[in-house]
Amino acid sequence: MRAPLCLLLLVAHAMDMLALNRRKKQVGTGLGGNCTGCVICSEENGCSTCQQRLFLFIRREGIRQYGKCVHDCPPGYFGVRGQEVNRCRKCGATCESCFSQDFCIRCERQFYLYKGKCLPTCPLGTVAHQSTRECQEECELGPWGSWSPCRHNGKTCGSAWGVETRVREPIQTGREEATTCQVLSESRKCPIQRHCPEERNPSQKKGRKDRRPRKDRKLDRKLDGRPHQ
Repeated sequence: MRAPLCLLLLVAHAMDMLALNRRKKQVGTGLGGNCTGCVICSEENGCSTCQQRLFLFIRREGIRQYGKCVHDCPPGYFGVRGQEVNRCRKCGATCESCFSQDFCIRCERQFYLYKGKCLPTCPLGTVAHQSTRECQEECELGPWGSWSPCRHNGKTCGSAWGVETRVREPIQTGREEATTCQVLSESRKCPIQRHCPEERNPSQKKGRKDRRPRKDRKLDRKLDGRPHQ
């Protein structure tokens, strides 16, 4: 009876050690890097299955590959959610960063971005912007608008000189690209000849009452010059 019992104890101990070793591999650190967030992780290849909501990022070095669980895929990759595993997939060869396999966000240096595609040259009807490496629709601007009221510090009165402005806006064609067109504007110096209502006339002395109308003063002088009867 002792032999079968010892055999059972040895088998149970071996199973416990196997389970313990498996748990260590799941939470340990292997050649593939940190196994945090992994469901299954090996010392040779890193993570192979991630926890829910995490993405499995496979890093390849020669013929070997190492898995790592990440919250967001690194630049040059985009996340794809699946029923069993969420994976990071690589963008196209001409795309530096992308939203999906068919929609690029930023292109490599020698390409231009146009509607999610990376092109060697911008298509007809578009202009290449070197700073953003994007192709934008050419803008058709309308005529200049009328000059705005002459203003100085937001007021149209009270100052000798101000500034007036007019703009030239793009013609609305109903295309979404029209919103990217730049509005042109120009300004010029202009005179302001109207005093603000709350300001006192500089020629009027402070504290002196208003004089009578000039017509009444002339009439008084005529009456004073008549001979007395």
